[in-house]
Amino acid sequence: MKVLLAEDEKRMNRALCEILRQEGYEVMSVENGENALYEAESGVYDLIVLDVMMPGMNGYSVAKKARSSGIRTPILMLTAKSEIDDKVEGLDSGADDYLTKPFMTKELLARLRALGRRNLPTNDGSLSFEDLTLDVKNATLKCENGQSVRLGEKELHILEYLIANQGQVLTREQIALKIWGYESDSEYNNVEVYMSFARKKLAFVGSKCEIKALRGLGYELRCRDV
Repeated sequence: MKVLLAEDEKRMNRALCEILRQEGYEVMSVENGENALYEAESGVYDLIVLDVMMPGMNGYSVAKKARSSGIRTPILMLTAKSEIDDKVEGLDSGADDYLTKPFMTKELLARLRALGRRNLPTNDGSLSFEDLTLDVKNATLKCENGQSVRLGEKELHILEYLIANQGQVLTREQIALKIWGYESDSEYNNVEVYMSFARKKLAFVGSKCEIKALRGLGYELRCRDV
């Protein structure tokens, strides 16, 4: 899972990065509100850990602006403030959960696991959109007409990302970062190649859904009018 950590206190930032990486998370850390918002709006993260008190733009503002941009990534708000009004403001700004400093590491990790489960497939390992069911565990795409097809690894991850973000336009950069990761030297034309493969799988199962390329914007999973 990719985690965005926004914490301006350097020692806390380093400590949290180490803890999260030891737990298997891929972490990108920033130390101010503007960078936090920029990263959050990329849409490539599975979880956001957001400190309230940051220079430039506080966590409340970052959360509000991210939500107004259509970002639905679960947000865990961190703060030294423990008053009920502060918690209410954090939740009303778009946070999904709230953790008051100082906190125990095991509580932080438990809350992140709980938030992470919101983005997972259903108990049977599937995601659905219109006439499609994506069986993530078995890498199989099924259509309600009964047709099904096995998917390659990248096709699976692309369709999983599109279905999980249905109704949103995802840029080539977002998709490249999400599927290939920050350490990859893959070029953006890889996205186009695997989008073509995914389209062929949609056509094979006879789905009314299509991956629409929006010039200058990105890709969106849509349902054709039939």
